[in-house]
Amino acid sequence: MANKKESFEEALERLETLVEQMESGELSLEAMITHFEEGSALVERCSKQLSEVEQKIEKLVKRGDSLESEPFDAEA
Repeated sequence: MANKKESFEEALERLETLVEQMESGELSLEAMITHFEEGSALVERCSKQLSEVEQKIEKLVKRGDSLESEPFDAEA
């Protein structure tokens, strides 16, 4: 399974590899299920990361004339 510390790009690359393997038609049913489960977790994590980046960008844009970055608190 994927390492939780990997970057967005690494997670996306792993997801692409999983999809290619699944589309090849060479995997057993059990391997397909394992790939699907890992892929679903990767999609969820990538989606969360994209959402966090989108919220950070919105905070920057809403500052009007001065664009100041502030740490994004995902818990807020």
